[in-house]
Amino acid sequence: MNIFLKTEDEIELMRRANRLVGLTLAELAQHVKPGVTTQQLDKIAGEFIRDHGATPTFKGFPNPYGGPFPANICTSVNDVVVHGVPGASTVLKDGDIISIDCGTLLDGYNGDSCYTFYVGEVSAEVRRLCVTTYEALYKAIDVAVAGNRVGDIGATVQDYCQERGYGIVRELTGHGIGRKMHEDPMVPNYGRHGNGPLLKAGMCIAIEPMVTMGNKAIYLDDDKWTVHTRDGLPAAHYEHTIAIRRGKSEILSSFEEIESIVGKIS
Repeated sequence: MNIFLKTEDEIELMRRANRLVGLTLAELAQHVKPGVTTQQLDKIAGEFIRDHGATPTFKGFPNPYGGPFPANICTSVNDVVVHGVPGASTVLKDGDIISIDCGTLLDGYNGDSCYTFYVGEVSAEVRRLCVTTYEALYKAIDVAVAGNRVGDIGATVQDYCQERGYGIVRELTGHGIGRKMHEDPMVPNYGRHGNGPLLKAGMCIAIEPMVTMGNKAIYLDDDKWTVHTRDGLPAAHYEHTIAIRRGKSEILSSFEEIESIVGKIS
């Protein structure tokens, strides 16, 4: 395992890349509404990222099971957990949720964040799923401090969500991040307190709870990218990139710009 500790200068570069991710998601927030296609969202995101001097990291990302990722962002609607491929035939409708995962490469460093948006009026049941996933992310960030371990992050997410009756996807995890989009260590959303790699000041990781309304079982679509819940029930996904610090870690990505448009999740 190769865990790279970042200098303050490197963390500043990562902060800039992640701020751009937040701004991109905020730009998309203005367009998430019934009748919009995920292909339209992808086009907006790609142009926005490139206009700000960065590269969409997901475009062309390699896949061990098939071809490279064909789009700028991942657009995961309803029962799609992650890695949904944008398309002209996927039209958002009232009551949907859509998780938009976005990555940027700016000045040699990566940003990565995800937000699950409501499309029109969403049921109370789906809102509870999203709120729980969102809250689990911030509870995990609270324990992601120097001296704790990766298992403390996963156990926090798992305990909080499972106590409320939700499933925790096992096959997909958060990750280290820096010059590469995916670095060591893996950051699962399940585990045991006190287990796993030691968190050290200067580590940068992406924490990303992926939580299902029903069973945790998933399957991979024929496109070799799109991951669905096996029972067809919705899933939510929120992600922040953070820098591990002593005492309290720093969130490098941001939901503030998003929530200035859509409001605080509730």
